[in-house]
Amino acid sequence: MSLRLRTITREEHLAFLRGRPSASHMQVPSWGELKSEWRSESIGWMDSSGALVGVGLVLYRQLPKLKRYLAYLPEGPVIDWFDQDLESWLRPMLAHLKAQGAFSVKMGPPVVIRRWETATIKEAIAGGQAKRLRDIEPDWHEPRAFELAERLRRAGWLQGEDGGAGFGDVQPRYVFQVPLAGRSLDDIQRGFNQLWRRNIKKAEKSGVEVVQGGYEDLAVFHRLYVVTAERDHFTPRPLAYFQRMWTVLTAEDPNRMRLYLAYLDGEPLAATTMLTVGEHVWYSYGASANHKREVKPSNAIQWRMMRDAYALGAGVYDLRGISDTLEEDDPLFGLIQFKLGTGGQAAEYLGEWDFPLNKLLHKALDLYMSRR
Repeated sequence: MSLRLRTITREEHLAFLRGRPSASHMQVPSWGELKSEWRSESIGWMDSSGALVGVGLVLYRQLPKLKRYLAYLPEGPVIDWFDQDLESWLRPMLAHLKAQGAFSVKMGPPVVIRRWETATIKEAIAGGQAKRLRDIEPDWHEPRAFELAERLRRAGWLQGEDGGAGFGDVQPRYVFQVPLAGRSLDDIQRGFNQLWRRNIKKAEKSGVEVVQGGYEDLAVFHRLYVVTAERDHFTPRPLAYFQRMWTVLTAEDPNRMRLYLAYLDGEPLAATTMLTVGEHVWYSYGASANHKREVKPSNAIQWRMMRDAYALGAGVYDLRGISDTLEEDDPLFGLIQFKLGTGGQAAEYLGEWDFPLNKLLHKALDLYMSRR
């Protein structure tokens, strides 16, 4: 198959995505507008008839004092990853990005390799037979994904070591997802563990009210987010980032971003953001107060988001990143422990891959990133 690639308009990009069940929220044009420190471009692959058959959002980050760029396609591009002639897709992309001044290309194929059910993971934890997810026999795997990885290696793409935690990539390699398709809400809630169901009931009995917010409520969210950052020792993004996020994402689609707040007696105790593309919904950012945690606002807000995702016709509710550690004394274990309560699945993606177009500059960037 002969494919050619060109810059496409945001309208072409969005029209293509509307014809697909889902794509990453990082592969929509508005995500490029949000990342103001990067230059963004929508690219498209055309077949011999001129029909658009694949798209990608490219973010370009300029090197200091040089007109050379790192080209990044987060959780993309949106192409036929299992095409036996993968080079017919990647060759024109690399040529185009090189012509744009890219010295290195990073991409994250949106391909799931393996899935583990909650019951499988719990059994492994209880038996102490595995220290990491990758040590457990998966409940499902995609054999074509291993062939794809081999084809990428043969074509010169490089995959960095992730240090074992699953956080070596810019985007998480391991995520936790709750399947919604073909299930009733009762069935979804029955999948929760006893603690989750009890916490949801406790929030209801305590009078916790979860509401959908608007742009003006982002300041309330941000105050709780700053409290969370102090508690969990990370650097918070400024309020202006979330205001820009809301403005550009909802301009593209009113449901692209939603804000939820959990109140008790008029006081905000928790807040979250939710992102939607097609049939895929993501829990994006979460924040909570340090007090009144006993009324379980975080469980209440998650259940409301799942119900709303279901009402939107979502096939999956994505709780995003987890570590693959199963050791209970590991600080990252809490990530998977909380999410296991939903009865969903852990999923491993193919991870991020780099192609050095200029090996010297690519090596210099690698060295810089390793010292940060």
